[in-house]
Amino acid sequence: MEHRVDITFAEPQLPISPGRMGGGGLRIFDAIAREWGLTLREQLAILRVPETTYRRWRQAALAGKDVAVDDATLERLSYILGIYKALNILLPQSHAGWIRRPNSNPLFGGRPALERMMAGQVADLFVVRQHLDAWRGGWA
Repeated sequence: MEHRVDITFAEPQLPISPGRMGGGGLRIFDAIAREWGLTLREQLAILRVPETTYRRWRQAALAGKDVAVDDATLERLSYILGIYKALNILLPQSHAGWIRRPNSNPLFGGRPALERMMAGQVADLFVVRQHLDAWRGGWA
């Protein structure tokens, strides 16, 4: 008896443009912000966007629409997602508390990681993510 596999080829898909990923990124960020208990001020400081822009983007994203965000915001959203993922692996029960507790690591100068994340530069988010990735890998 001969087995035949029926393969149907879908139309080729164009790569998703980075601008179209904003809606999904903002929906994820909204869920993370709620879980971490971030205030609107903290959210705006992390994303570095004007409040009116953020509210417009968030409303569209939560309605399931594509949102074209700039590259810097997309990069920030990516770092936040990486930070969240690392914390869920390292501290599944207390990751929201970790971002608010003073941290003795020299990268944080005794201040909470959240303060570093809100400092303004994309590099600040990178440093937090890199620290967690190193900790997760055992060399932090």
